[in-house]
Amino acid sequence: MTKALQRKFIRTAMVAVTALLVVLLGSINLANWWQERAQTDQMLQFLLQEELPPADQGPSDRGPLWQPFNADTRGAARFFQIFYDQSGQVVRVDVGQIATVSESQALAYADQCQGQQEGAVDRFRFCRAATRDGQGEVLLFLDVSDSRQSILVVLLLSVGVGLACWLGTFFLVALLSRRAIAPVVRGMEKQRQFVTNAGHEIKTPLAIIQANTEALELHQGQSKWSRNIRAQTIRLTGLMENLLTLARMDEARLPPPQKVDLSQAAQESLEAFQEAAGAREVTLTGEIAPGLTLPASREHMVQLLSILLDNGVKYTEPGGEIALTLTQEGSRLRLRVTNGPTQVPAGDLSRLFDRFYRADPARSQKSGGYGIGLSAAQAIVQAWHGTIAAEAAGENTMVFTVTF
Repeated sequence: MTKALQRKFIRTAMVAVTALLVVLLGSINLANWWQERAQTDQMLQFLLQEELPPADQGPSDRGPLWQPFNADTRGAARFFQIFYDQSGQVVRVDVGQIATVSESQALAYADQCQGQQEGAVDRFRFCRAATRDGQGEVLLFLDVSDSRQSILVVLLLSVGVGLACWLGTFFLVALLSRRAIAPVVRGMEKQRQFVTNAGHEIKTPLAIIQANTEALELHQGQSKWSRNIRAQTIRLTGLMENLLTLARMDEARLPPPQKVDLSQAAQESLEAFQEAAGAREVTLTGEIAPGLTLPASREHMVQLLSILLDNGVKYTEPGGEIALTLTQEGSRLRLRVTNGPTQVPAGDLSRLFDRFYRADPARSQKSGGYGIGLSAAQAIVQAWHGTIAAEAAGENTMVFTVTF
């Protein structure tokens, strides 16, 4: 149990750390990309103006995170321009600010951008604007390979730093997790030990009360008081069995698996509940495929069947029907218990498996339930690597499905 709780603690902590790193580093890279993109767009507009800002405009005027626009900036930029007249004919090609592009290559790039005002092609960002004299237009291509490389470098560095931080956090959490969960583990162990000890201590007086009640009825006959004592004793005995089952499952104390004939166990449980179903005027039927087995504990499988059938008997209205089916679907065994008419709880039906949960407390008390039986059933199913689910079939029918 300690190892399982430790793994859960590590998993939860690392999910939180991963989410934090993804958000943090993603925000940094997104902000860097936006800043570089905005810088490029402004550089394009600056170069298209063909004029320098006032002489007193320095780097600080745009803030420390922005590249200054001045004569040095223009001289360092790598760009080329194609000038057109009003009829769209090329008037002049200027490749003086870039050494790796010839006039013919510049015209080829311009042909790829016909009809576009701005965009990207190859390693260039381009923008089209009217000339200052209004007698034509200019198409300017700016080399942004340095900007893209800067974005890539920041991305790779952030991924590397993030991975290193993640691994360091993982080892740190793994080293400290046992110490962090130690108080929780001690509290859970004391709670389970208390339940186990109290359960065994209570079972003895319950057995004595039940035996004395039966002896009293043999000598003096049954009365409503003796019947009530016997019924509540049986109810408390069932509660203690479920509590002890939950405690054992929490401790992950499972008996060695054996080949359990689930078909035979289902048939025996069906016959055992016929009398209880008849007393409530409920029909109990079964459709059980023969010879279905699985590696598990027979005691646990019998208890699982008893919980599901007992739940059906308690909550099915008189005149209703409970149907138990056991089939093999591919490599899976499917056990279904359907009962109705019954009051289907509103909301999330998975809450029926919460400990001491009651959809209708008054109705549960009247039927003799404590809201722990289905929790024990879920613990048994999960301990043997199965799944259990509750669903509504119509307005007044419940279906519990167990899959192994």
